[in-house]
Amino acid sequence: MSNSPFLTLISDTMFERRYAKRTIETYLIWIKGFIYFHHKKHPAHMGDTEVEAYLNHLVINKNVAASEI
Repeated sequence: MSNSPFLTLISDTMFERRYAKRTIETYLIWIKGFIYFHHKKHPAHMGDTEVEAYLNHLVINKNVAASEI
């Protein structure tokens, strides 16, 4: 697991809600990618603009299909 209290909280919350282990791992990968894309800015300080920028980055630069996002 990560040293990040934020990611630990997310992981623990999903575990309590009985998400599958692989689902939790996958969500954490996407969340970490989002955070690193925005130079480790805390998600609480970001909004729709940052989400849209990250999704556009995935589609344009990482060749992720829009339906996979």
